[in-house]
Amino acid sequence: MLNWNGWRDTVDCLTSLQQLDYQESQVVVIDNASTNDSVLRIRERSSKAEIIQLGQNLGFAGGCNVGIRHAFDLGAKYVWLLNNDTKVDPGALLAMVKMAEVDSRIGAAGSAIYDMSRPRRVLTWGGGRVSLWFGRSSHCTKETSGDKLAYLTGASLLLRREALQDVGLLDEGYFMYWEDADLCFRLRKAGWKLAVARESQVWHKKGASLGQTSTFDLYVWTSMVRFCDLHAPVSLIPTVIAAARMITKRVLQLEWTRATRLFQAIVIDPSRKRTWLR
Repeated sequence: MLNWNGWRDTVDCLTSLQQLDYQESQVVVIDNASTNDSVLRIRERSSKAEIIQLGQNLGFAGGCNVGIRHAFDLGAKYVWLLNNDTKVDPGALLAMVKMAEVDSRIGAAGSAIYDMSRPRRVLTWGGGRVSLWFGRSSHCTKETSGDKLAYLTGASLLLRREALQDVGLLDEGYFMYWEDADLCFRLRKAGWKLAVARESQVWHKKGASLGQTSTFDLYVWTSMVRFCDLHAPVSLIPTVIAAARMITKRVLQLEWTRATRLFQAIVIDPSRKRTWLR
C-alpha cells in the first residue's frame, strides 16, 4: 500500500485489513516521501503494519516496486497492491488467492470494486478495456470474465510471483496512471491470464482532489502517450485523438486553465509538461 500525505485514508484501510480472514499475510506501507506527519500518525494507529520510508516520491510504479521487491525478499508467493483510499471485505484477499490457485497460469487477479459513498454501485469489475486507436481506457461495471478484460486496475491487484519474474515489475517510466494496464498487456502477451474474484469486494473513494487539477490531466496525458508508444499499432493516431478529446472536454466544461495548460503541454511545447509534473 502506498501512502503520500494521506495518513487518514491509510489508517482507515489498515483498520479494515485487520479483519481479513487470511492469516498468512504481511501488510507493508510504502511512504512515498510524505511532506506531513503521515508516518508518525500511521505508526501511532497501526502497530502491525511495516512501514518503509522513501527519500523521494517515486510515483505509483516506483513505490509499488519497492514493496514488491521487499515482499519477494520475504518469500511471498503473491503480492497484493491495494490503494490506501479503500476499505476491504474480510474475504477479499482469500477470494483472490483461491481464484489464482485454480489455474497456475493466472498471473493477476482483481476485485469487484465498489463506490465507498454508494456501497452497492460498482465502479470497476476488476478492470476494463483499452482502445489502442482512440487512446482511452474504460472500466467494466458489469460482471465480466477475466479473459474479456484488457487490464485489471491497480487499486486492488493480486500478482503472482512467477508472473512478475517472467515479465518484470511495473514500468517506472509511468509516474502515475496506465502502469497497471501496461503490466497486464505484458502479462497477456506472455501467455498469462487475468481473472476477477467476484467474492473479493473492495470499496474505493471516488473523486480524489488530484482529479480536479491540471496536474492530473498532465499525468494522464504523459502516461497515455507512453502506453500508446509501447502498445498501439500506430501510436500517432491515438495520441492525436486523445489530445483533441482531452482539450475539448476541458473547453466544454469551461475549465480554461486546465484547457490552456493541456494545450501548452501537448501542442505548443511538449517538453514543458515534465517541469509541471514535478
